[in-house]
Amino acid sequence: MDHWLSHRMKIIIAFLALYLIWGSTYLAIRWGVESIPPFFMAGSRHLVAGLFLFFIIRKRDKSEITKIHWRSAFIIGGLLLLGGNGGVTWAEQHVPSGLAALLVATVPLWIMILSWLQKENVRPGIREFIGIILGLFGLAILVGPEELAGGERIDPIGAIALLIASLAWSFGSLYSRKAPVPSSAFLNTSMQMIGGGVLLIILGFVTGESGRLNVSEITARSFFSLVYLAAFGSLIGFSAYIWLLKVSTPAKVTTYAYVNPVVAVIFGWLLAGEELSMRTILASVVIIGSVVIITLPKNLNGWRKPFFVSKTPIEPT
Repeated sequence: MDHWLSHRMKIIIAFLALYLIWGSTYLAIRWGVESIPPFFMAGSRHLVAGLFLFFIIRKRDKSEITKIHWRSAFIIGGLLLLGGNGGVTWAEQHVPSGLAALLVATVPLWIMILSWLQKENVRPGIREFIGIILGLFGLAILVGPEELAGGERIDPIGAIALLIASLAWSFGSLYSRKAPVPSSAFLNTSMQMIGGGVLLIILGFVTGESGRLNVSEITARSFFSLVYLAAFGSLIGFSAYIWLLKVSTPAKVTTYAYVNPVVAVIFGWLLAGEELSMRTILASVVIIGSVVIITLPKNLNGWRKPFFVSKTPIEPT
């Protein structure tokens, strides 16, 4: 009993980290890119967090790290952080943020489809499909038709980049569940952040961001946003995400994609003076309802099992 209660609390805390912390990073990223080029900012936050976690863990964990482990770390980091985060960062220079949020929120749908195509042991059901569609509908209410288009013609290249970013994140999420990785979950996460951070910084140099980076012009708000993103968004949030992918189903873990925009709007209202309308409240109710539909157990006996956990959880490797 104590074991299951402890495990349940860990999962609840991890989900709260995804919902609240990753939701708050929208505003932090907006403030960060005010004076720091996007790829350099994204790369440095992940690389710093990854190196910090790696050296802390290696002080007490001397288990062997092989070339295959590093290969997996760079593949996963490349898909999640370079292709996923990097793709969204680049695309938002060309498409409205509302459209970006809506397309990124298709990640749970892509993961469900890919899981089914790969014939994984966790199969999507009709309830999951209903929950995902309801979540997308709620996000469409949140964004609003006028914000989706931004009053301008949609840049097709930007939209394609967002689609590729969503697919890259989905592939990376599924690959991370079965890739050959170190036995320590935190060591595994740190290596992925190092791999993704290195690739993002390389991309920054390739795209000429080094010529636009002036350390003396970095504002205090951008600097502290970068620190927050590294400590909370990467170190805590990303670690929670990778761990949850091992102990829960992808459909449940990726419900963060619906909740994050709502949390972002609330933080924008609290900290940046942005409007909180009735439409936002209505959208929040619809989105929370979609998450409830996806995460509720299929029968009353399910309440005796750990919250958000699959019937056949995959243990950390």
